[in-house]
Amino acid sequence: MGDLDSFLASFDGEPGYLDWAAFGPLSPAVRAEAQADTELLGSGRRSSIELVDDHARTARGLLADLLGTDASQVVLQPSTSYGLMQAIYGLAGGLLLSRAEFPSLTVSATRASEALGSIELQWIDPVGGFVTPDAVRAALTPETRAVAVSLVDFRTGYRADLTALRDVIGDRLLIVDAIQGFGVVAADYAAADVVCGNGYKWLRSGRGTGFAWYGERALERIAPVLSGYRGTEASGLPLDEVPAPAPSAEAFTVSGIDTLAAARLASALQEFSEVGVAAIEAELAARTADVMFFADRYEVPVITPREPERRAGIVSLAPAPQDAAPLAASLANHGLTVTVRSGLVRVAPHVGTGADTLRLFGDALAAFSSSRVW
Repeated sequence: MGDLDSFLASFDGEPGYLDWAAFGPLSPAVRAEAQADTELLGSGRRSSIELVDDHARTARGLLADLLGTDASQVVLQPSTSYGLMQAIYGLAGGLLLSRAEFPSLTVSATRASEALGSIELQWIDPVGGFVTPDAVRAALTPETRAVAVSLVDFRTGYRADLTALRDVIGDRLLIVDAIQGFGVVAADYAAADVVCGNGYKWLRSGRGTGFAWYGERALERIAPVLSGYRGTEASGLPLDEVPAPAPSAEAFTVSGIDTLAAARLASALQEFSEVGVAAIEAELAARTADVMFFADRYEVPVITPREPERRAGIVSLAPAPQDAAPLAASLANHGLTVTVRSGLVRVAPHVGTGADTLRLFGDALAAFSSSRVW
């Protein structure tokens, strides 16, 4: 394992950034890799182009290691949404999901159902938006063929229990949007059948760094509807023929990948792999606990679960309706970047969030509290 202190020191942004669940400023290593590879692609030399292309293989291998699977079951995608669409459009039968899920799931499911007519949407409205095993168990029907869920809910920060969900759904497919937890929490990905994510948040690798993993059950049951010419086993371009989709996860590929994005992703994954997810998860749990400490101190309600195993990097504050705007203004006035949406204030630190940022957060809550009208 690498040096955690060195990893923490690589968070070189200005104090005040608490919005990692929205976008992760690129790490120094990723920025350096991107600049170097851009120069290589500017040379026009075949060897330079092939060197950059090879980052895709490296990225798939590192993803496989973190997922606990084989690289042949991993494909690179432009985004999480692309990966989820690939999986959902190939389904048939009942698909169970929460109405409160991120639009990558709800919109993809609705479009697929309307366009193909092969999917029956089974919506649930779990208490608090928490997709718990009990909520899923109560909603399952004989027609349910798949369940789609976020590993970490983007609004509340609730972390799903993939192991328990697998026990509840049995042999049905489990499709997971892992963007808000991949790399920073140790999840039981083997309990899932499809895992989709992106590196532009917690991995700090920028947009375009999406990926998807398909387990054996998914490869057997999900049709590669959105499969392009790169999703075959043809050697070279499949000219004058239309070969069948590849029997591996490669089938869920449309066209050539962005090799610069793959290089950024590989660089970020290397950093996380060297430090280890367990160490990162423990450090992030401490940072979210710090956020909760200040929220409790100044009596700002928190809806994110208190148990470390049920949260990741998101802490959602739920001020009274009349307090939402003043709280958001105080945070902004103190130089803090957070996400304010639907009356909730989403605070998302990372492992490298320093004491200076947390002090600013505490000062902002103190100023808000002193001006609050009870």
